[in-house]
Amino acid sequence: MARTARVLDVDLATAALLHDLFARAEEADGVEAISEAFRLAVGPAREGVVHILRYAGDGTVVGYGQVAGAGTSAAGTAAVAELVVDPSHRRQGHGRALLEAVLADGAHSVWAHGLLPAADALARSAGLVMTRSLYRMARPLTADDAADPVMPAGFSVRAFEPGTDDETWVGLNAAAFASHPEQGRLTLEDLHERMAQPWFDPEGLLLVEDDETGRAVAFHWTKVDPAHPATPRPRLSDRRRNAAAAALRRDLADDGGRTGPPGEVYVVGVHPAYQGRGLGTPLTRLGLAHLARRGLAAVELYVDGDNAAARRTYERLGFVDVAVDGQYTRAGT
Repeated sequence: MARTARVLDVDLATAALLHDLFARAEEADGVEAISEAFRLAVGPAREGVVHILRYAGDGTVVGYGQVAGAGTSAAGTAAVAELVVDPSHRRQGHGRALLEAVLADGAHSVWAHGLLPAADALARSAGLVMTRSLYRMARPLTADDAADPVMPAGFSVRAFEPGTDDETWVGLNAAAFASHPEQGRLTLEDLHERMAQPWFDPEGLLLVEDDETGRAVAFHWTKVDPAHPATPRPRLSDRRRNAAAAALRRDLADDGGRTGPPGEVYVVGVHPAYQGRGLGTPLTRLGLAHLARRGLAAVELYVDGDNAAARRTYERLGFVDVAVDGQYTRAGT
């Protein structure tokens, strides 16, 4: 008989099984199965993190859920969950069992990556309402992107220095994303965890300084993950956006031999005191230039659906929507 287990830590063997499950789901769905922060939490016990394992009758792990955030240092935010079912074991009630388990464990909302029809139907059948969207945008990189932009007068650019700039970056990030439910709450420990990942490159974390004060006032953190799929797969129902995504795929097919995973505009932040001073577009181009010089074929990013200004900036730079994630919240909360 299928069963669900609630655990506070995940051993190495089970973690390996789960990462294989995530990879199978991503291959089948064309979108990530579990977001980065949730992937990083798969392992030893962490404050406020609960793991839900779903087993088939023969003991095979066929699904996973995680509840994170309640009662932690995340400024009192309500718990958020993510879940995934192995593609070969779907339509057997495992998704509903996982959803019921994470809600019973205090999850206030649940993310659905790619807004796949089955995930949307499951969330709505449980009375959840979509309250937030996160768009994945992408575009090809060309030789023209490789030239660094001209920064506004009075600002200079340099690479992040591990061990020297750590606390500076955490403070700058917190200020730039003070109202953001996840990004603005990253701690020094969170930064070090990401710096320990195989993809981290300090040369790809670019700091912009005020020449007069020497203070870091903005940054563009790029990411190149070798494990990332090489070509964005469109997962949008809107016909116009699907046409744009199809055009993107054609451009990538004629990329002149530029291969490998896409680069990512991982995080772009500007201190509130320096917003409105013309840093946004050149700051974005700064990271694109770094990625283009690495010979990558494409670049992608994630942006909140309600951040209209940022989305307009990225559209002007040639980005198109290729997927969207949705956050579903308990109705009336």
